[in-house]
Amino acid sequence: MRFIDEVKIEVCAGNGGAGSASFRREKYIPKGGPDGGDGGRGGHVVLVASRNKNTLLDLYLRKRLFAENGQPGRGSAMHGRNGKDIEVQVPVGTVVKDEAGIHLADLDHDGGRFILAHGGRGGLGNMHFSSSTNQAPRYAQPGESVEACIRLLELKLMADVGLVGLPNAGKSTFLARISNAHPKVADYPFTTLKPMLGQVRMDDDGFAVADIPGLIAGAHQGKGLGYRFLRHIERTRLLLHLVDAACPEGRSITEQVHEVEGELQGYGVAVSSKPRLIVLNKMDALDDELRQAARHEAETLESPVMCISAVSGEGVPQLLRETYERLKSMREEAA
Repeated sequence: MRFIDEVKIEVCAGNGGAGSASFRREKYIPKGGPDGGDGGRGGHVVLVASRNKNTLLDLYLRKRLFAENGQPGRGSAMHGRNGKDIEVQVPVGTVVKDEAGIHLADLDHDGGRFILAHGGRGGLGNMHFSSSTNQAPRYAQPGESVEACIRLLELKLMADVGLVGLPNAGKSTFLARISNAHPKVADYPFTTLKPMLGQVRMDDDGFAVADIPGLIAGAHQGKGLGYRFLRHIERTRLLLHLVDAACPEGRSITEQVHEVEGELQGYGVAVSSKPRLIVLNKMDALDDELRQAARHEAETLESPVMCISAVSGEGVPQLLRETYERLKSMREEAA
């Protein structure tokens, strides 16, 4: 399935039905007396958050959402039928904005609902306008008309942990080892072309992990694939910063860390302020002397450091346990 996390759609709720100007036939009552019913309400366009959805592909293909108009009122005080609402399921984590980019809603939980466009109010029938001085009103209100509008939908994945790092740091391999996700794994950069979400089981609980495409210098300014997908880790509680301990192309661990940290800070405080663990990956490719040197260099960094091999599994259980305990503490503090 194609991953779509941004979509622009045209939305129009239904127009309200017109009220009726009708008169009943009854002896001694002028014109039989007014009995025009009200028009029906136009249909709403409603978004419903569902954990069974993970992409905005349906809306990307549909483009337009037009609800049904309300039916006009009739004689004998008959109310016009309301227009049918359109309900569209979207992934949990969908953010709704207007055409100017103003935030309208954040569907951050399963079952959350938001009326994207309100249906027009039905017009009142002439029976509402009868009075002692106007016993036979010939006037009824028209239904309220609504105009089409543009809405922008963005998806921000709901995950507890975000994986960040340079291309080929081993994030996809790590995610495949710890979860049921099946990301593409290969020995060239940018094998991850879309965010991946995996679920990790720990004890009787667990946590969700989001992997975004590798970051490169200038990602926060639009270079590479990182900027478009950085918003998917805005909701995470903890970041795991994977670093290639084998130091490819002669780049030190410190240089790799600072490059990614610079992109996180350039993106904004929503990401750069998150607590994180530095994870030295590919430790199985180093001999004992290089392992000691890598650990020593990493210890000079500000964030806590853990060493693993996503390929062999070395250190992975300890990392997952540490991650889980940190998340539990964060949840308790937030409660």
